[in-house]
Amino acid sequence: MKISNVYIGGWFQRTMLQLSEIYDFLRECKTELNLDPDKMAEFRKNLEIGRIDYGVSGEEFVTFTTALGIEVKIFEDGLITLNNKEVSEDTLFADIDEVQDYYENKLSPALNYLFSLGAPVPKELAGIENVYPYFIVCEKATPEDMRELLTRTEKQKYFEFQNDKYDVIRGDKYYFINNKTQFSEKIERYIEEQIFIREFKGQMHRYLNIHRIIWERIDEVKEHVKVKGSEIVKFTSKIEGYAKTINLIDGRIKQMSTYISTREKIAKSDEELAEFLAISGYRYETLRDTLNYIQYLWGMTQNYVNSAQKQFNNIKGDVTNKSVNSLTIVTSMSAGAAIIGLFQESAPQFTIFGVVYFFVLALVGWGSQKILGYISKKQSYDVTDVEYEKNIK
Repeated sequence: MKISNVYIGGWFQRTMLQLSEIYDFLRECKTELNLDPDKMAEFRKNLEIGRIDYGVSGEEFVTFTTALGIEVKIFEDGLITLNNKEVSEDTLFADIDEVQDYYENKLSPALNYLFSLGAPVPKELAGIENVYPYFIVCEKATPEDMRELLTRTEKQKYFEFQNDKYDVIRGDKYYFINNKTQFSEKIERYIEEQIFIREFKGQMHRYLNIHRIIWERIDEVKEHVKVKGSEIVKFTSKIEGYAKTINLIDGRIKQMSTYISTREKIAKSDEELAEFLAISGYRYETLRDTLNYIQYLWGMTQNYVNSAQKQFNNIKGDVTNKSVNSLTIVTSMSAGAAIIGLFQESAPQFTIFGVVYFFVLALVGWGSQKILGYISKKQSYDVTDVEYEKNIK
């Protein structure tokens, strides 16, 4: 048995415009954006680029080799695959670590800096540890060899498939593909589609979990039956932060339907690839149905945070109105005192008593304002909301 290739990869929504920017950066370290040229040069140097090519295979892509023997392929829709060709059975895990290290510590930081301007990535998505699918391509391996490889990596087998051209054993994070004939580009195409499908599914799962987290956080804010006036700004700021995150993620979810339709069309136009994809158990239609569900769920999340914003803005308005009323009372007291003073004497005179009287009035007004403001902050305001049963049976 010979292990010929190790593949990993990822996917994040991009377009042909960003692919052109990547190509300019890789080829000439050039960008039209206001980025630090020294940092750009350092990132490019770390990539250790060899040959660079630009091609089309269903979609446009850029591919380049590295001094480490790794081949990188970046598609216009954001799919990235890394292929380590210099691998062996004895150093398999070290070879996997090498290609993963290149992806995480060299390629990803370079692309992140290149696209660091513009709409931010929500903090709920930043810093998420990716679980890569590892694709191990073997040649002339027996079924016992394949099962032994699975035992060395994972205990659970999800499925096994065999025909006259290839064998496939899939665990959770590892795919083992035994090529029985000359290495075919169809195997690489299969790997590309599997990376896209797993990443697409993984993103939807993350959005589902983020929906749960944000919904619970909004609940934590709204579950206060009464809130003090001094807490209104704090709660309002929290709700506004959740709304910003929801809007950013909503834009990314809406992009996803376009990408899956293009990928599905390209994959299903290739009969051999369509047969290969069928063994994985994934169906594009199922992914699309799941995406529709996530979009509907996210729409509910947007409506929920909007209702929370409206609710706390109304409370904030009540606090403001009461503060204005308090100031009106203080002002009326001062005006009344001044009018009384005018009636006490036919003409105002500058006396020590008058000066003291003026400052006493000012002190009373200031003290009244402070007392009323303190009462307003300590006063509790009702947070009314419709209660729902969460455990649906």
